[in-house]
Amino acid sequence: MPSVLDQRMDAVLAALTAPGGQMPLTSVTRDGRDYPAIATAPPALSYYFAHFCQQHGDKTFLVAGEERLSFAEVYATAQSVARALVAGFGVAKGDRVGIAMRNSPSWIALYMGVLMAGGVATLLNGWWQAGELAEAVADVECRRVFADAPRAQRLAEATGVGAEVVAIDDRLPLAQALAKVSARGRDDATLPMLGPDDLATILFTSGSTGRSKGAYSDHRAVTQAVFNYLASALTMFAILSQEGGSAPTEHATLLNVPLFHVTAEVPVFLQSFAMGRKLVLMPKWDAEEAMRLIEREKVTYFVGVPLMSYEILTHPNRARYDLSTVTDFAAGGAPRPVEHVRRLNEEMGGAKPLIGYGLTETNGVGCGNFRDNYLAKPNSTGRASPPLVELAILDGNERPVPAGTRGEVAIRSICNFRGYWNNPQATAAAFTADGFFLTGDIGYLDEDGYLFIVDRKKDIIIRGGENISCQEVEAALYENPAVAECAVFGLPDERYGEVPGAVVLIRAGEVMDAEALCDFLEARIAKFKVPAKIWLAEGPLPRLGTEKIDKVALKVEFRERWAERAVA
Repeated sequence: MPSVLDQRMDAVLAALTAPGGQMPLTSVTRDGRDYPAIATAPPALSYYFAHFCQQHGDKTFLVAGEERLSFAEVYATAQSVARALVAGFGVAKGDRVGIAMRNSPSWIALYMGVLMAGGVATLLNGWWQAGELAEAVADVECRRVFADAPRAQRLAEATGVGAEVVAIDDRLPLAQALAKVSARGRDDATLPMLGPDDLATILFTSGSTGRSKGAYSDHRAVTQAVFNYLASALTMFAILSQEGGSAPTEHATLLNVPLFHVTAEVPVFLQSFAMGRKLVLMPKWDAEEAMRLIEREKVTYFVGVPLMSYEILTHPNRARYDLSTVTDFAAGGAPRPVEHVRRLNEEMGGAKPLIGYGLTETNGVGCGNFRDNYLAKPNSTGRASPPLVELAILDGNERPVPAGTRGEVAIRSICNFRGYWNNPQATAAAFTADGFFLTGDIGYLDEDGYLFIVDRKKDIIIRGGENISCQEVEAALYENPAVAECAVFGLPDERYGEVPGAVVLIRAGEVMDAEALCDFLEARIAKFKVPAKIWLAEGPLPRLGTEKIDKVALKVEFRERWAERAVA
């Protein structure tokens, strides 16, 4: 039986999306299949920015340190960037333009400007090292990249970048930081007309194959994803009103997850335009700084990987800060331990825990578990997010399985990405014949339609919300001539959920220790991918009948050793 809250949410959403409602549904045909879509969503992000920045005008949009910028000010800067990209940088519709920066007003204005100029905003992972950045830029054929000082230096050190790199000093106020970009523009530069099928974004995802793939989406997919999130927000505000409470009249949230991740990009950053929501930027995560900003800026909504809300919950100085304005502590990107759900509900002064499940390839939409429902089913990531998401559990032949039966989680919606850049094989493998995206996660649906994720089909580790390909780390280890064999796998970690671990066999006659291997890796891959523990094997690694390394047996053995170490 659906819960009382589910029934109320369904009733509110039905009214919201009915003809004459705030967000009526329509139908869109893509690849020969009809998909539900929200009729009031604009055809492209350029119109979305223009409409809501004009509507909210002088209202504060961005807070970065002591700098405070209104919607109108950010839009004016983005417009000057867009004109410069067209007139001075020669950006044409569909050109990939990279952004490699920490969270800053400059990142946001550049993202908006690239899209308004008709370019494809290519979001490069700011934690990548030189080789990783160069590979991604080359893979999607970026003609130019805007980078802050650390990322610009890495790109300068890389070989084969093949793109103009424009260094941005994002420590300066926004207008000054982008002055040299805007100076190349002309007031009479004509910005292109954009439609829903034009490409908008490329975000990078790590899968079992090791190499990051550029997942590209059109404008319709991104705007529909934003409006799907908006439908959920409006539904919850209506429920609060029915319960005798009141939704905040002024909305504010921390931007404490990297903007190159879909969680920060879609439900946090992009949704804020429609809500008139203030974004308080955090270039680097720190739990006490987050609490200080929550108090100062009266933050109403908190979202991050589960680790972040847990660090606030357990911080020794939490009582010194007024966190009473926060109504919800939301999480995504990784599972949240059941005990954390209970403690957040009981110890955070009335704020409720939420969790969402989505992927880069779905533009962040998938499932959501809210408030009392989350407390009732704390190990579930919730129901399919209405009104656009269709969820299925499929067997190895891509056929649906009964409730309670495990299979691969699959998501179908108009919000899904279009494909992986220059990788038609991976694109074809990612979708079923009838349009479902195969997530690589193993799970089941209960009788109420709640999704429980129990395993991963892909050989990846999720460290605090950041995906790590085991194969990529193994490939980096094999670049060391002293490494004969290796296996990389996830180790349980109370803080991050998982961290990478490795077992390495050193070649006969070579001298190499774990510390030296870590130093070797840090020069090649992002630091968060470097194993937290490397064990040196005394002999060849165990093999399966196929002669492949038996990673399952290794994982069991060395996870036990890891647990024994933690107890000791």
